[in-house]
Amino acid sequence: MGVGKDWRNHNLALLNHTKHRKKQVFWWKLCFLAPIRWTLVCGVMLFVVGLVSLCIGHVVSDLELYSHRIVNRSWYYKRDGAHAPVDIWKSEFSKFYYGCSERGPRFTPAVRERSSNGYLLIAASGGLNQQRTGITDAVVVSWILNATLVVPELDHNSFWKDDSDFVDIFDVDWFISSLLKDVTVVKRVPDNVMRSMLKPPYTMRVPRKSEPSYYLDEVLPILLRRRVVQLTKFDYRLANDLDEELQRLRCRVNYHALRFTKPISGIGQLIVRRMRKMARRFISVHLRFEPDMLAFSGCYFGGGDKERYELGEIRKRWTTLPETTPDKERKRGKCPLTPHEVGLLLRALGYNNNSLLYVASGEIYGGEETLRPLRELFPNFYTKEMLAGLELQPFVSFSSRLAAIDYIVCEDSDVFVTNNNGNMAKILAGRRRYIGHKRTIRPNAKRLSAIFMERDQMGWDTFAGKVKSCQRGFMGEPEEMRPGRGEFHEYPASCICKRPLKYFGNGSSKIVPILDTRAEYRESQSTITMQGLNNSEMQKVPASSIEADEDDELWGD
Repeated sequence: MGVGKDWRNHNLALLNHTKHRKKQVFWWKLCFLAPIRWTLVCGVMLFVVGLVSLCIGHVVSDLELYSHRIVNRSWYYKRDGAHAPVDIWKSEFSKFYYGCSERGPRFTPAVRERSSNGYLLIAASGGLNQQRTGITDAVVVSWILNATLVVPELDHNSFWKDDSDFVDIFDVDWFISSLLKDVTVVKRVPDNVMRSMLKPPYTMRVPRKSEPSYYLDEVLPILLRRRVVQLTKFDYRLANDLDEELQRLRCRVNYHALRFTKPISGIGQLIVRRMRKMARRFISVHLRFEPDMLAFSGCYFGGGDKERYELGEIRKRWTTLPETTPDKERKRGKCPLTPHEVGLLLRALGYNNNSLLYVASGEIYGGEETLRPLRELFPNFYTKEMLAGLELQPFVSFSSRLAAIDYIVCEDSDVFVTNNNGNMAKILAGRRRYIGHKRTIRPNAKRLSAIFMERDQMGWDTFAGKVKSCQRGFMGEPEEMRPGRGEFHEYPASCICKRPLKYFGNGSSKIVPILDTRAEYRESQSTITMQGLNNSEMQKVPASSIEADEDDELWGD
């Protein structure tokens, strides 16, 4: 035991002596060799840092390329800081993006009429722009089902009571020919097919926001059995989030195939020319302030007992609407802005009283008295009736044709602002993003409501500053295109491509589309395949993350 203990003590002493000796050697080397060693160490460290930076740069680039976020906060957003001044007439960054809806190499072209699975009849629903979404989705559904689409039937029984047919508003021949490679479209079911049918066309209503798998499981078997199927009240009946190729098909329909007739487009362009004769640029305002829309909103707009009674009576038309309180709805941002609030918003953002205003609206609740504050803020106030009263006479009995004229003028304007979140506002916002991210202002109603209620308690500069602050992210900038934000018709991210940065600032005017790998990314994340859809096989499709917006159907513009 003693020997073992002594041996262990000897080893410990030896170990301590060795450690002490190593420390002496270390300090000796440090003192005499430090100049050489630290220079070497610094050089190695700089090399490593450079190598890591290079690798990280490639990784970040790949992550951006493969990310399904079409717009990121790139260097040109950050260079001036997060709170850089905003050009109120035009986005500084719009030149970096362009609309792209071309067919991909894996997109299967249209099948011939005789080879299709049958004929699809579509009964659209709502106002013009609500029906526009239905027509767009009808083309996509026809492709999914391998069906021949019959030119959709417009709604004649909605609140607007417009008897216009498809051919009265849209160029039907252009619609058919422009979709020739996507879907076969005919003007009517052939007589021989109708005579061969033992029963009338099968009629059904599809649930809102239905996935492609629903159409394959529920509609296709009936189509194969009956040859002709009619889908009624067809608005927002297809899921918001689809495969990349189907989203691009939506864009080809909405932004290219749906072209207005020459009489309508002629009047619209006439009004645009007359606006531009008065000024180089102008603002268009889509002002929805009709009695029925205000009643549906459940909000209060300061008209006293008279307003409460009149709007309350109109609201009784909708028996399924829940009980609401006006203050609660306003805090939730569900109340449309009044004409006065629209004027205050624009002036706070920096538009002066010399700016030209084109107001697209129907019947304004309260008439001229309601519009007076807006006119005082913007004396250069015009409507289609003021600019083309005589030329409009053939259209005055058709609300959808008048809405189409407003659409054309609003699309062409330099700035577009809306007081609501209805269908026309969404459709136009998406269209203006697609054609170059033209300045499009969507009021941040939830935050603005609090500012408007307190505006009498602050000076103008304070009020304007608060408005500008809360409107950041709602001015139509490319960076607002975030995955999962809103309806695809308002944020068509799949159809917006980024120009390569290397072609800016070097004098080159050549435009080269970037390699768009978002489709590959989405394909790897989704259980749906385009080939399976086109072959009408049953596929499992992830449910849409966007819930149905019931407001769309009832606002119905």
